Amino acid sequence: MLPKYLTLSAAIAVCLFANCSKPAEPKVAETPAPSLELGSPVETLAPNTNYKPAFAGQTRIGSIKTKTPIQYKVLSTALANPWGIAPLPDARFLITEKAGNMRIATSEGVLSSAISGLPAVNASGQGGMLGLLVDPNFGSNRMVYWAYSENATGGTLTAIAKGRLSTDEKAMENVSVIYRANSAHNSSLHFGARLVMDVTGNLLICLGERSNLSTRVLAQSVSSSWGKVIRITTTGSPAPGNPIFEGVDALPELFSMGHRNPQGLAIHPSSGEVWLSEFGPRGGDEVNRLQAGKNYGWPTITYGIEYGGQTIGAGIQQKDGMEQPVYYWDPVVSPSGMTFYKGNRVPEWQNNLFIGALSATHIIRLHIGNNTVMGEERLLASEGQRFRDICQGTDGALYAITDAGRLYKIDKE
Repeated sequence: MLPKYLTLSAAIAVCLFANCSKPAEPKVAETPAPSLELGSPVETLAPNTNYKPAFAGQTRIGSIKTKTPIQYKVLSTALANPWGIAPLPDARFLITEKAGNMRIATSEGVLSSAISGLPAVNASGQGGMLGLLVDPNFGSNRMVYWAYSENATGGTLTAIAKGRLSTDEKAMENVSVIYRANSAHNSSLHFGARLVMDVTGNLLICLGERSNLSTRVLAQSVSSSWGKVIRITTTGSPAPGNPIFEGVDALPELFSMGHRNPQGLAIHPSSGEVWLSEFGPRGGDEVNRLQAGKNYGWPTITYGIEYGGQTIGAGIQQKDGMEQPVYYWDPVVSPSGMTFYKGNRVPEWQNNLFIGALSATHIIRLHIGNNTVMGEERLLASEGQRFRDICQGTDGALYAITDAGRLYKIDKE
């Protein structure tokens, strides 16, 4: 079933949240396009398939190199499987650890003790304490939102909680679960889950489809929250202006559908639009520019194949009513947390997208102009780290965490 808007008022409301002037013409992110010096693509390995991209530049774009002298520093090696990092307004960071902890890190890498008062997590497989979001008004309300995998009847599910960080910063107070995926499964894979706040103050959360042949098809079901991006209020209700999907028992919190294992979510600093990264299977990792009510195809269309080499479904990459990724990788890079750069310390990075790559062990830099990828760079590849998440600090530098427990600062020399 293909989603569609059923009312003009819904379209107008969603357009307004995306910072548009009228519903028929969503605002396009205009990034000045300097004359880029493109080299050979950064990927030199053979692809897994002979699938052809839908348009030029959709994969293996030419390489670029940052001209500004850049340095990086390991601030800490004492984190335990960190998963999410978010800046605090005083130049420090809040970090989740997979086993169920949160810690505060200073910009010098000094770590606090684990914060108490958090709900129990199931950290098996890809589960645990996952993405987090510090409220933009944290200075006055001290609110934090986070995702985690929770034990439930039938297995585990992705839950979203919120709480107030105590004044002494030792505990999370008044914790409540504001959303739970609408069913559980015994899989320990593909929970998602990152969180961002849109320009209207509502939460967007990406949820995986639990990596099972019987569950992946639910990414195409409007009655399931698996394989979706949802949009809810800070109290957990479906957000006003959400698109209306056609189908029996369609969930009112759905924003987009047809996702596999999304682990990156970011708001473009100029347009306010939502961008997402998601894991493909063997090949077909994607970056998508999300539009409300759209279907991004998994598992009907994909640029990947099964891990055993078989085609997925009909083995097609395009279908009417399903969206193409802005960019994809084959072989995979395993794209995780991501952020747009909106600082001025490295002007050539303005509005560029930075993504932590797990299996490819580097930080991806994508130069984006007019919603297309114009060049790709690999940063910190010599470190050999699985980069799990990345954010921009209040000082304008980038900060990244790795599965091995490192906290990096990346800045101009």
